[in-house]
Amino acid sequence: MPPLPLAEPLVFEPVFMERVWGGRQLETRYGKKLPPNVRIGESWEIVDRAEAQSVVRNGTWRGCTLHQLWTEHRREVFAGLAAAPRFPLLVKLIDAREKLSVQVHPPSKVAHEFGGEAKTEFWYIAEAAPGAELYVGLRKQCARPDFERALRAGDVAEFIHRTPVKTGEAMFLPSGRVHAIGAGNLIVEIQQNSDTTYRVFDWNRSDTESKPRELHIEEALRCIDFEDCRPALTRPAGELLVRHSLFEVQKWNLDSERAVAPEGEFAIVFCLSGAISCAGVSLKPGGFFLVPSSLSDRLLKPLLHGTELLRVTIPRINL
Repeated sequence: MPPLPLAEPLVFEPVFMERVWGGRQLETRYGKKLPPNVRIGESWEIVDRAEAQSVVRNGTWRGCTLHQLWTEHRREVFAGLAAAPRFPLLVKLIDAREKLSVQVHPPSKVAHEFGGEAKTEFWYIAEAAPGAELYVGLRKQCARPDFERALRAGDVAEFIHRTPVKTGEAMFLPSGRVHAIGAGNLIVEIQQNSDTTYRVFDWNRSDTESKPRELHIEEALRCIDFEDCRPALTRPAGELLVRHSLFEVQKWNLDSERAVAPEGEFAIVFCLSGAISCAGVSLKPGGFFLVPSSLSDRLLKPLLHGTELLRVTIPRINL
């Protein structure tokens, strides 16, 4: 490992995920160098998992993995965040060229029973095409047998609440909330470090080999909250978009220099518009960096008029 202290924010190489519903907006909108001739649905920007790992792109710590930073320098980078096997968040960009499957993520108890991981998440709509929608929650309270009958008959879409969305809106999704992202959405997703998803319905779509995509009906029916009806989009409270025990997300209009977080705390920054600089490292729209807790130069500086960003932190109760 390079010597401490850290001298700059950490920029990681994205991990691109091919998806049948994905597109190329991460390249056309944000300039990311995608592999050719494939549909990329997700860019895992901050990830510490066995199957996918963030690697520092440049600077003194180039080549270091997020897991190395987490296990060997937790206090210097993450302000002594409570011990856990891996960094507790996974931060993604999602390009939904087509609508995603209707799915649900398990609460802790059910996840453990099925050998999966609990997952609560938050969506920020970075860009929405005209007419874009989210499918979130149920239209009305229903009994599991009624939902299951509709599912077997192929009519389950009629049970799902549809919400029109515009650029800049957001949605919180606790575990147990049935959901799908509609076509035409480019989304920033902040979630628990989990990759457990149970598909309920996939619009009769096939995978890249022309086979029906796998569903997880029995698991999903155990997870769905059948009393979760017509959830509303997140209503910002000033700069605050969401505060949960797992994460806090704020949106800043950066018109002057501003400390990203108090001394001794870390933060993840995503550039929505304009451009940002911190300790000599700059971000343009679509870029992320992680500001370590021990970094002395903590000022975010706008480089262009109209600079906007998302700031992701973990509440102090977890520090």
